[in-house]
Amino acid sequence: MSQGFDYDLLIIGAGVGGHGAALHAVSCGLKVAIVESAEMGGTCINRGCIPSKALLAAAGRVRELRDAHHLKTLGIQLGEMTFDRQAISDHAGSIVSKIRGDMTNSLKRLGVDVIQGWGRLAASQKVTVTTDKGEKTVTADEVILAPGSVPFVPPGIEIDGKTVFTSDGGIKLESLPSWIAIIGSGYIGLEFADIYTALGSEITMIEALDQLMPTFDPDIAKQAQRVLIAPRDIETRVGLLAKKVTPGSPVVIELADAKTKEIVEVLEVDACLVATGRIPATKDMGLEAAGVEIDRRGFIPVDDRMAVLSGGEPVPHLWAIGDATGKMMLAHAASAQGITAVENICGRPRTVDYRCIPAAAFTHPEISFVGMTEPAAKEMGQAEGFEVGAVRTYFKGNSKAIAEGETDGLAKVIYRQDTGELLGVHILGIHAADLIQEAANAIAHRQSVRDLAFLVHTHPTLSEVLDEAYKRALTPH
Repeated sequence: MSQGFDYDLLIIGAGVGGHGAALHAVSCGLKVAIVESAEMGGTCINRGCIPSKALLAAAGRVRELRDAHHLKTLGIQLGEMTFDRQAISDHAGSIVSKIRGDMTNSLKRLGVDVIQGWGRLAASQKVTVTTDKGEKTVTADEVILAPGSVPFVPPGIEIDGKTVFTSDGGIKLESLPSWIAIIGSGYIGLEFADIYTALGSEITMIEALDQLMPTFDPDIAKQAQRVLIAPRDIETRVGLLAKKVTPGSPVVIELADAKTKEIVEVLEVDACLVATGRIPATKDMGLEAAGVEIDRRGFIPVDDRMAVLSGGEPVPHLWAIGDATGKMMLAHAASAQGITAVENICGRPRTVDYRCIPAAAFTHPEISFVGMTEPAAKEMGQAEGFEVGAVRTYFKGNSKAIAEGETDGLAKVIYRQDTGELLGVHILGIHAADLIQEAANAIAHRQSVRDLAFLVHTHPTLSEVLDEAYKRALTPH
């Protein structure tokens, strides 16, 4: 134990990042406490990854069982298929409760002190915690900030939690409105569009930028529109800004041209999901007590070791991880950052390699990616003087996908033409979220397609879409 301190390490925020940091710190022999003002598990466990995946799993089964043509090709015929909305919602809730309980028990079992309350910096090694019994001060040799993020609601949009809501409300699945507007075409918007259309709702998807899915690789976005949007009850509005959203029955949405800001259309829908991204939950953390200024978007500045910066210099004994750093707003990225921070605290220098952290949208079929998009890779190639290659392979030629009757999708591999180094991989197709890990590991080790092309993949498996892509990268084309 560090002399004169209550703990070796105090973590503010018990989301996936804070939890992972605590577990790793204990394994390194540190005495740890974790402060949490709400539920254990943060956004991911309570309002994000976990409940949304439970809803997507149920919605995916409904979609599959209603696809009579697909089932018939497999020799299966079913009678009428029905579902219970409340039971689906309860299923998601029970999974959240179980995982949250498991997280809490794992911390207690390892001797981590869990302090319920609002943690605020009083200095770089001192934290004031406001609990239901009053205020208490806790000291620690090192402090990690892991406050997470909250949904971003643009100006002009009024949330009532019933007819206009964010993803926090959406995962409760309190109703299935006939017509839902979804503002935003990122991961959250796509996943909820998948859930709602499977369960019978019609969707209008609104995107302020001039193309749908603007953060995805262009080839993937194009294919996703063909597979995930065009065949479903989804109409799209691009280049339009939801300037004003008024809750009620109906919900009134005033759409403006994103460039001129002139109102061009008024929609009246049954409900509206606001999926316009997330912002850091960094207010009222006492950062000024440690001389730290958040940036204009509210993110905590950190270096590659996850040390908090003030005026460009690391603040001694203060670290930050997760969504609040603005690096990659993903639960597994937060966990990696937490482990990195603890390693540096223990005197073992480590940084996070963001290029090899994969991401996925759990639509049906799934989308996943790791590394760079083709435009980003070409931009880097132009700056550094190398040519970029890109190859595509399709699930319709994969034996396992054919056997499953799930042949929609493609894998795209982006690489340096001079060295063959793998720069990015993008997959749309069945089990894409699992397939991407192989590519993530390859990018982590900066492997070349010239080596990857000779690795042996199990036949028949979906992983052969990547095997074929690596081999195609070796062939002049």
